[in-house]
Amino acid sequence: MSEQVTGAASSPARGLPFRIAREGWPFIGVPLVLGVVAIALGWPFVAVPLLLLAAFSAWFFRDPERRVPPDPSVVVAPADGKVVEVERLPGGELRLAIFLSILDVHVNRSPVAGRVVRVEHTPGRFLAAWKPETRDVNERNEVVLETERGPVRVLQVAGLVARRIVCRAVPGDALGKGERFGMIRFGSRTELVLPPGASPAVRVGDGVRGGASVVARWEEPVP
Repeated sequence: MSEQVTGAASSPARGLPFRIAREGWPFIGVPLVLGVVAIALGWPFVAVPLLLLAAFSAWFFRDPERRVPPDPSVVVAPADGKVVEVERLPGGELRLAIFLSILDVHVNRSPVAGRVVRVEHTPGRFLAAWKPETRDVNERNEVVLETERGPVRVLQVAGLVARRIVCRAVPGDALGKGERFGMIRFGSRTELVLPPGASPAVRVGDGVRGGASVVARWEEPVP
């Protein structure tokens, strides 16, 4: 069963060239300790897979720093991954969907600066996250930001392997563009819905980096 979590953050990892999301430490520490114990007991065939698991977990939960474009007319990707949908909705809103494979950084970032006005968690299924219908049937969490240009929605969708959605944002929080607000563990989908007036800057098949890649631009200055 998926679970929404609040109040966690990333932390620097001593001896590693990148930060690690705090949610990853149990996945790193447990196999690491067991691997060291196995080495001490002279069980190398037990120790090696445990240490490899700890190393993979450290890499999976990496949380690199990103250079956020300062240009107020651009919207940045809310996640790393591959763009699988670019769609103009009937009301004029622009929807972008990003699929995160197990190899991608899984930290979610705010695509724009804004104030959190709603966070809604919906239980659901765990279908493969590259399918469009997963936004309606899978376990998901929606964060709505109030901005000068209208409401901006970010949808965190659990996938076939991902079983836990982490969201640290709560109503009333002010998020900066590119600021971390959560993550989804082990393969997932992140969707972004922008109000009318946004033009896509990516196409289906493009690879993007959360907080750094420009995925849309505002057509007009803030009124």
